[in-house]
Amino acid sequence: MSVTVNHTPSPALPPPSRVMAGGPLGWVRANLLNGPINAAVTLLLAYLVVRYAISFIDWAFIHAIWEVPNDRFGRPDTALCRDNKGIGACWAVIGEKHRFILFGTYPYEEHWRPAIVCVLFIALYIVSAMRRFWRKELVLVWVATLTIIGILMWGGVFGLSYVPQERWGGLPITLILATFGLAFAFPLAILVALGRRSRLPAIKALCVLYVELIRGVPLISLLFMASVMFPLFLPEGMNIDKLLRAQVAIILFAGAYLAEVVRAGLQALPKGQYEAADALGLSYWQKTGFIILPQALRLVIPPLVNTFIGFFKDTSLVLIIGIFDLLTAAKTSIIEPQWQGFAVEVYVTVGLIYFIFCFAMSKYSAGLEAELNRHRVR
Repeated sequence: MSVTVNHTPSPALPPPSRVMAGGPLGWVRANLLNGPINAAVTLLLAYLVVRYAISFIDWAFIHAIWEVPNDRFGRPDTALCRDNKGIGACWAVIGEKHRFILFGTYPYEEHWRPAIVCVLFIALYIVSAMRRFWRKELVLVWVATLTIIGILMWGGVFGLSYVPQERWGGLPITLILATFGLAFAFPLAILVALGRRSRLPAIKALCVLYVELIRGVPLISLLFMASVMFPLFLPEGMNIDKLLRAQVAIILFAGAYLAEVVRAGLQALPKGQYEAADALGLSYWQKTGFIILPQALRLVIPPLVNTFIGFFKDTSLVLIIGIFDLLTAAKTSIIEPQWQGFAVEVYVTVGLIYFIFCFAMSKYSAGLEAELNRHRVR
């Protein structure tokens, strides 16, 4: 005997609201003031933040000194800044030393060239970040832009005076090391990550050896080896530029760390994706390039960008081999007696430059992740 059961489905519930009831005040009450302990901690931290923010504004803007007069010898007279020490900032040091901080020992009359280089790098980043430009022609744009950058920095053609790499410094060096380092390290990382998952024992062993060896030593050790030890193994009379050696060390170091991030994305991908690609009869490189890698890289966008940001800041370590990057140029700019004691203003300025680049990368990665994973939102 069959039994018929009538089932009336319940009405569909509305999707959960992304905005908490009560708006921002409701969120504050629910998360920051939801108990006596939380309320006390919140009020204490708010008091400290407001107090130190007011103190910083007072030091950095209200009582700050922006210019200093020159003495009878035409040199900056920092007596006014020294009398104001501890009360307000002396931003006159930035006005006096900003060219050296940004461009290092590059010839003063040629500073327009590294300035254009910095603008070209930023424009290249912006164009590369726009998805509508993600076409094969973008490679040609990179090649053309980097060629122009090389011509501007070196010179020696088109009527430009030649400037050896020993004179390069400041922000262009930081952008060159970070851009070339990550641009070459990322493809290397993908190949190493694929090699670590290879079924060929020789390839897998070489990739594992490379990753574990590089990740087992600090970047300073690699830079020291590239600068001091590597030239000892070269034939007599042969010399490789110090900047190039540092660049190779950074590429190898970044490639090892990025390889582990990419491998994590490959392992996080469901096995069904591999099986579906095999069922379609795709070759290894077709399966990897069209199905596996796009999904794997999408999963690891946050750790990838976190690694990018870390290596952008790690370029400052090249100071140990005598390369004038942005931070090294900033430290050197205050060795003159009249400007000693005003390091805080210089470091705040340099820190702000680093923050702008790192914050831009962070915000872009968050937007890219949200856009690429929009289909996952239910």
